Amino acid sequence: MIKTFLYSWLQVTLIATNTYQVAKQEWVGAIIVGFLISFVWTINVGRVVFACNWIRLVYSLGAMTGTGTGILITHIIYQH
Repeated sequence: MIKTFLYSWLQVTLIATNTYQVAKQEWVGAIIVGFLISFVWTINVGRVVFACNWIRLVYSLGAMTGTGTGILITHIIYQH
């Protein structure tokens, strides 16, 4: 369950970060993070495609936490 949470957290952290990077045209960061999103997604899809609802709940909690983390990271990195 911890791995499921962490992989979900990582993917959505990257997505939230990438969304900011694309909106602000941070080209280098957006390209690198875009690659990482796709790589983590290939791991995640196999973990949850046939999962029970408990695993889906844990995955969703990781995603929720990842959203906040992504916002925090972009605020710290790109704060002007």
